[in-house]
Amino acid sequence: MTDVAVIVPTLRRPFDLERALRSLFAQKDVDGRLREIVVVDNDPAGSARAGVEALSSACPVPLIYRHAPRPGVATARNAGLAATEAPLIAFLDDDEAASPGWLSALIRAQASTEADVVFGPIVGRVPEGTGWARPYLERFFGRDGPAQSGLIPEPYGCGNSLMVRATALPGLAPFDTRADHAGGEDDALFAALSARNGRFGWAADAWVEEYAPAHRATLKYALTRAFAYGQGPSQTAASAQDWPGVARWMAIGAAQAIIWGLASVVLTAFNRPARAETYDRTMRGVGKLLWMKGFEPHFYGSNEIARLDRVQRA
Repeated sequence: MTDVAVIVPTLRRPFDLERALRSLFAQKDVDGRLREIVVVDNDPAGSARAGVEALSSACPVPLIYRHAPRPGVATARNAGLAATEAPLIAFLDDDEAASPGWLSALIRAQASTEADVVFGPIVGRVPEGTGWARPYLERFFGRDGPAQSGLIPEPYGCGNSLMVRATALPGLAPFDTRADHAGGEDDALFAALSARNGRFGWAADAWVEEYAPAHRATLKYALTRAFAYGQGPSQTAASAQDWPGVARWMAIGAAQAIIWGLASVVLTAFNRPARAETYDRTMRGVGKLLWMKGFEPHFYGSNEIARLDRVQRA
């Protein structure tokens, strides 16, 4: 029964994309379940096409290329869904490499838990020379979870996940394109699923490695992302017009900002490496307070295209 498709959104990362795809070609023990791999090229210039076509002969299943010229993370995910009719959808980001047993572990965990979405652990990899914050950055780009597979109370991010299309991905475009530039499209999706009494699962053996590029493997970038992650709960409540929920999250954010901000001052005074973690928690608290439009940092879409253009011109 070929019932699983893997979707890989990509944006001008040819080396990373090849690594991700070759890790998918090497998947073991999937028992014929993998139907196809869909690469969604989010570069307006369609720069990934040649590389995908060159790799197609090495792929054990159909390797589908789709061009989504409007830059945006939600748009890319929706385009991938439109390219397949598979009832089970796995997502692997282009900066990730799956372990050989990744997909089979996700499939087993979904079958045993009957969860609507299953997540797996991530090992963060950052370049050499990232300094005293390297342990924090590796944890930041990674993902830990329970030692055993099973149901979990809260979701993680979309990268390294397997979703039941019928329940977790309703409609033709389930990812909200308003999140194209700032991200958080998965937060909104999973909040809606939770409101429908959806279930989340964990596949303890579904390991992937995530390779942070040099421009992201910095304390400034990670703390900006932490701020954006902090905005998520308040923004989700605001989207649902749950104003008491917004007030509650803002109160939690204020407490976090004060407590962890004070801890940051102390640890900074003593030059302790643990201050990176308290900076992170402080920024997540501030994000819950400053969740409004105008405070959203933009990591994807046209902003990323503009950054890549600047690098190319330099």
